[in-house]
Amino acid sequence: MTAYILYWLVAANLNAFALMVIDKQRADKGLWRIREATLLDWARIGGAIGAVAASRLVRHKTRKQPFADDMHFLFAMELVLLALWALGLFDPLLSEAASKVGPSLSTALAYLRAAT
Repeated sequence: MTAYILYWLVAANLNAFALMVIDKQRADKGLWRIREATLLDWARIGGAIGAVAASRLVRHKTRKQPFADDMHFLFAMELVLLALWALGLFDPLLSEAASKVGPSLSTALAYLRAAT
């Protein structure tokens, strides 16, 4: 299971990075742009590191404050969640969740823990 999460994070960050670069190129050429909501959605589902890296690399959307603030918040949250996951601090949360939910979900969470 851990490998799938890592694959997802790599894919989401590469996609967010690519979308930011493509949006910058389109902005420079005056073409149709990628919606900010799309860029933020990719950051929300795990691509915040890639999106922030691209914004710094190509200097895109760095002065648009509400968007930049949202990106930096998502970046910080992604780093915190990755650190908690790497330190194994999600295991107690999964155990507590398993004790509060029904037996079928509890069994699914047990399989999840066993797979990681």
